[in-house]
Amino acid sequence: MSLTTERPRTPTAARELNPAPPAAPPITRRPGRRSGRRVAAGLLIVIATVVVFWQVDLRQHADEAFLSTARTIAAGKAITDSDLTVVRVANTSGLALVAAGSRSEIVGRTAAAPIPQGVLLTAAQVGPAAWPPSGQAVIALPVKPGRAPADLAAGATVVVLVVATNANQNSASSDGGAKTNDGTRRAVATVVSVSTGADQVGTQLVTLLLAADSAETVASAGGDVSLVQIGAQR
Repeated sequence: MSLTTERPRTPTAARELNPAPPAAPPITRRPGRRSGRRVAAGLLIVIATVVVFWQVDLRQHADEAFLSTARTIAAGKAITDSDLTVVRVANTSGLALVAAGSRSEIVGRTAAAPIPQGVLLTAAQVGPAAWPPSGQAVIALPVKPGRAPADLAAGATVVVLVVATNANQNSASSDGGAKTNDGTRRAVATVVSVSTGADQVGTQLVTLLLAADSAETVASAGGDVSLVQIGAQR
């Protein structure tokens, strides 16, 4: 009978019999890749935040209802319920718009100045009539076809030319209405309204706002009226 004795394997012998797999090479990261991803992620978060706040702001203001004019309202005229309509807009400009809930407070009051159709009503447009402004006057002149721009509308700035009946007056006027050498009266005015004239087909009745002295000069001049639209005065 023989005995076989096994000696315990030492750690060194075990490693020699079962060598450990080679260590994986260290992962090399390109410098700046992680920081670039962080910057991009931060920008995306900022953009998403701005978009969310913008949408929330629009939703909050889109439900705001304000009063608008359903038709043109003359200065000094009492505002009726049919003159008004309700619109929903975002008042991002901060104007003193009149809320739709104040409709009953506006009806019966007077327009402080002419209010065109389709504009948002503001608090400054309602109150005692302050029209025309101090130092200015309003006149209405018939304008024959071809003597004014076809698309002339309220708010336009025009040069008013009227050929005076007495063309021998060559001196310059001492008031606001200047005279040319051929006696033509000239003044700068703002168009208040344009309507169809009753005297002749194609004739327009143009209401103008201009300096009081110029208005007297133009109104007293005889002859045909011509309107030349120019850029707004600054």
